[in-house]
Amino acid sequence: MMSANYKKSLRFLGAAGTVTGSRYLVEAGKRRILVDCGLFQGFKSLRDRNRKPFPVRPASIDTVLLTHAHLDHSGYLPALVRAGFSGKVHCTQATEDLCGLILPDSGHIQEEEARYAKRKGYAKHKNPTPLYALNDAKAALKRLTPHPFGRRIDLGDGITATFIPAGHLLGAAQIRLELGDRIVHFSGDLGRQADPMMAPPEPFHGADVLVCESTYGNRAHAKIDAEAELAPFLKRTFARGGTVLIPAFAVGRAQGILYHVARLMKRGEIPHVPVFLNSPMSVNATAIYHRHHEEHHVTWEDCKAMFDIAERVNSVEQSKELNTRQGPMIIVSASGMLTGGRILHHIASFGGDRRNAILLSGFQAGGTRGAALAEGAKTLKMFGREFAIEAEVVQLTAFSGHADVGEILDWMRHADRPPQMTYLTHGEPSASDTLRSRVQDELSWKVRAPEHLETVNLDRPR
Repeated sequence: MMSANYKKSLRFLGAAGTVTGSRYLVEAGKRRILVDCGLFQGFKSLRDRNRKPFPVRPASIDTVLLTHAHLDHSGYLPALVRAGFSGKVHCTQATEDLCGLILPDSGHIQEEEARYAKRKGYAKHKNPTPLYALNDAKAALKRLTPHPFGRRIDLGDGITATFIPAGHLLGAAQIRLELGDRIVHFSGDLGRQADPMMAPPEPFHGADVLVCESTYGNRAHAKIDAEAELAPFLKRTFARGGTVLIPAFAVGRAQGILYHVARLMKRGEIPHVPVFLNSPMSVNATAIYHRHHEEHHVTWEDCKAMFDIAERVNSVEQSKELNTRQGPMIIVSASGMLTGGRILHHIASFGGDRRNAILLSGFQAGGTRGAALAEGAKTLKMFGREFAIEAEVVQLTAFSGHADVGEILDWMRHADRPPQMTYLTHGEPSASDTLRSRVQDELSWKVRAPEHLETVNLDRPR
């Protein structure tokens, strides 16, 4: 075991100045620990980082710790493994289950997109290739090692990690990393206190250094019932014979939508219309939700209903056939911010008809097509050309899986002592800076937003 006075540092390899690409490298003595291994999304300058060599040799990393399964936290893992990482990837049990769906889906989607771009000739490269393929994702899954919440994991040399419930998504965790005499706490993505599906995050109990998300650091969520917000939108779209497109991954926030749609249909508040869940690896994930029932509020009956309501679409041929149908109907398809996937083909087919509607249910990072739509864009560039958008676009406010600024501050207030430094990450610059100001003014904590690739000394954080 190393002595407690070995050098300890933290390097921000992602999620600094942006809401995607969550990656934090902790170096303690001779050990390298990567907390999260996410994809960059949004602006091209960010997406290009996915194609660059990893800032340190992947083979030199001893361990990866995942906060949860969303692609901006786990989606680079197949590329890291392919580039030489051969250690264990520690995560919660539900995160392992969801990564088993999400990562192969991501690889399959990227292969589909590369083939389509080559066939249609709109890619800038003569032979477009995916960042990684389905087989790379399967190889990455073999490295996952699941753990229950609350159990200290021995990472060697006196270093331990503990997963703490974060709400937000099945398996989502905060990570308490103990490095000898120093404790570094990573918030991960914090869920909401009164989420209609997920249990709330466990409060922050203090640490020497805190790394906290700031996705909604400048916003307060509207206090509106999810079904009261959703029902009028669906009713008016179905009344005009329209199709509702919901960009979302097949497991995660999409289930919140399907849960409420099933409840509204059961009560007769909206018509019974066909619902399709379109994903290359689309499966019935009821068993995953049932296995981890302690993490959410959904009854077994409602859980079964929210999966039974949707017909699953797997093949490209089935996906194309959907585009020939007429509404009213609902199509749920990846990706949530319109960065790629089959949802783009549905937008191309249905987006130009004002009878139809596009429902945005989650955060839309700057530079994504989802953000452009939320800001009122009337055209979207897809497949090398512009498509007119005449469909109604609605950004729901009640379905966010992230804590808002007030909830983040309340989470922090439980600390038994202020951290020596709090670093705000995983937020657009305006969100991080607003939260920084409030943490400083209301809690009197030392706090700042780090720069991309910045390294800080964990013994003397500043």
